[in-house]
Amino acid sequence: MRAVSAAEVAPTSYAWEIRAEGLKVRAGLRRMAVDGLDLSLGTGVHGLLGPNGAGKTTLIRSLATVLRPVGGTLELLGTSLGGATDLRELRRRIGYLPQDFGYYKRFTVREFVEYMAWLKEVPRRDIPAAVQRAVERVGLADRADDRMRTLSGGMVRRAGIAQAIVNDPRILLLDEPTVGLDPAQRLRFRELLHELGTDSCVVVSTHLVEDVAAACTAVVLLAEGKLVFEGTPDELAAAGGPKDVGDSPIERGYSALLARPDQERGAW
Repeated sequence: MRAVSAAEVAPTSYAWEIRAEGLKVRAGLRRMAVDGLDLSLGTGVHGLLGPNGAGKTTLIRSLATVLRPVGGTLELLGTSLGGATDLRELRRRIGYLPQDFGYYKRFTVREFVEYMAWLKEVPRRDIPAAVQRAVERVGLADRADDRMRTLSGGMVRRAGIAQAIVNDPRILLLDEPTVGLDPAQRLRFRELLHELGTDSCVVVSTHLVEDVAAACTAVVLLAEGKLVFEGTPDELAAAGGPKDVGDSPIERGYSALLARPDQERGAW
């Protein structure tokens, strides 16, 4: 059990957890990494696919309120991200795992997740139970009191997932979460995604198309900062054919859509 905030029990006043119209976000000073994106995401697990440089990480960072849009509109949980928006309450309801995250190597797993819970303003009395639950969900209960510096790369990644879910977020953003996980750990992670997606909006950026096919209820495909496809994994698989590159139907659909000219992509 945990205490919930007034915002969590208030009636929902938004149709989508994430809603973007004409969204533009820069990566660096010049490059428009997300360029005119229209997107509406609700409860469920959304796989974010695209080649290197497609704008996936930039989009994830903007959804995490790390980067501010330079054009268009972005609403998270009904809150519009304007220039003077107070982000503290919103950030309490978001979980975020970046590709590379920092941690104190002398912290134990428990201390690391506790610290992140404190930063997210989880009520002090709820932190021990929230941390224990998060650590158990990622399969690190038996290593909870080991120092972070003693963990393998896959275990560190799982600790990163634990800190992302410790506040029971309404929006969960995971950037390449399966890097370093072995096959068995990836299967357990897919099960966890299914569980989390029942009452949260989960966005998973990945290069592994098979993870999307197995774990996601919807797919968003980006190329050069623009939306190429939005639909179900089955619809993505149907976009390809026997002549397209790939070892599975969903891989062939992925490569087929990326190979099409912009005007044909727009039909999806």
